[in-house]
Amino acid sequence: MSESPNSGSHVHAAANSDQQHTLGNSFALEGIGLHTGEKTALTVRPANPNHGYVFQRMDLEGQPCIPADCDLVVETRRGTTLEKGNARVYTTEHLLAALYGCGIDNAHIEMDGPEVPILDGSSWPFVAHIEQVGAVEQDAKRHFLTLTEPITHRSDDGFEILAVPSTEEGFRATVMVDYGSPVLGTQHASMRDLDEFAPEISRCRTFVFLKEVKSLLEQGLIKGGDLDNAIVLADRTYSQEEITSIAKLVGKDGLAVEPGKIGILNNTKLQYANEPARHKLLDIIGDLALTGFFVRGHILAARPGHAGNVSFAKKLKQLYRSADRVPQYDPTAAPLLDIHDIENLLPHRYPFLLVDKIISRTDDSIVGVKNVTMNEPFFQGHFPGNPVMPGVLQIEAMAQVGGIFALSGVEMPDNWSTYFMKIDNVRFKQKVVPGDTVLFRLRLASPIRRGLVHMTGEAFVGDKLVSQAEMLAQIVQDRVPSSTSA
Repeated sequence: MSESPNSGSHVHAAANSDQQHTLGNSFALEGIGLHTGEKTALTVRPANPNHGYVFQRMDLEGQPCIPADCDLVVETRRGTTLEKGNARVYTTEHLLAALYGCGIDNAHIEMDGPEVPILDGSSWPFVAHIEQVGAVEQDAKRHFLTLTEPITHRSDDGFEILAVPSTEEGFRATVMVDYGSPVLGTQHASMRDLDEFAPEISRCRTFVFLKEVKSLLEQGLIKGGDLDNAIVLADRTYSQEEITSIAKLVGKDGLAVEPGKIGILNNTKLQYANEPARHKLLDIIGDLALTGFFVRGHILAARPGHAGNVSFAKKLKQLYRSADRVPQYDPTAAPLLDIHDIENLLPHRYPFLLVDKIISRTDDSIVGVKNVTMNEPFFQGHFPGNPVMPGVLQIEAMAQVGGIFALSGVEMPDNWSTYFMKIDNVRFKQKVVPGDTVLFRLRLASPIRRGLVHMTGEAFVGDKLVSQAEMLAQIVQDRVPSSTSA
């Protein structure tokens, strides 16, 4: 596998970009799973925009796919496990942390076994491969959740996490760990932005207390544990007999800690004095990758673990869905475009102009408003005594908002027309009746090319989705303005 030119700088740029990124090439590695003890080979491949992170079990019938989604987490004991149907993937957090920390939005992960290899117990082996193949910018906007107010989560086991708006636009994290251990004490770790993940966080290894080893083995965990992939901490004094007993359980006759002393098994050298806290920060990043978006804000966590991380990821995902799906509307605010501006863009007139104002527009989205009253002419026949806005007119209004988006980006828009080419995936969820205010939000599904505008649209009344559709239209310069005599 050849190294991409300046691949490290490409990854650096990806972590700070507003655009989605995928891998510059595929990479492969293999190793033992920490908990199953099974050998797995995996190949991580580039993926299309909006693919996200998807695992595929190539060893199972039908080669099922398991999206990296916090709603699919089924187990969090000492690692994060995903399941969809009868297919499971164990210990996803280190690989996902590497992808997220390097600014990779889309990757397809093929596996011939059930568990992501533990390797050295950190994210670094994955990061090294990502830096080698590089990152490629994609023609799609990255998905962000920008925090505007504090969000808190607490659990009964002492886990606390707080997410707050940041003075900067990027992602920041601070972690505190305190397990009442004389070996660890109270540790803190921080990361000011994703640029610091690869050099400061990715090499930090997982850890376990010696007192937990026997219990974890009895639970069927850490079958692939080894001194090469975990820091083992003795936080109390152990007799030689206890050490020998545990050594036999793990099949490692070489385990040693000086009897009567506390410390790190076999005198493993820590890479940082706070390496355990840094690894907990790594785990948080890997579990937050299950949200499907990047966070702009500051995450502060005390005594984090996978169960709490995943619960918090679900809370963030719920917030993202709410903020992302339902447009915010203040009827007292001045519109971006009023009805006169709209008439300068669209050729439609009464009774077929179905947009009253535009309240927002970005590079890839637009929100328009339709106030539905009993005076609409279609209510005379649809239906007498039971007025309901026809679904086809909801889609027409949606399309007009999309037309405004497209025509507001061309010179002399009064020379252009918008024509439907295709409508797909139309759904009507709820009636629209007189008195409703309908908000139409449309987003580009792909960049505008050769006049083709591909958008997804949703219509809301309050916080309820009432209709949705995917539309393809073409803008054509076919309206010739009248000439003026000299």
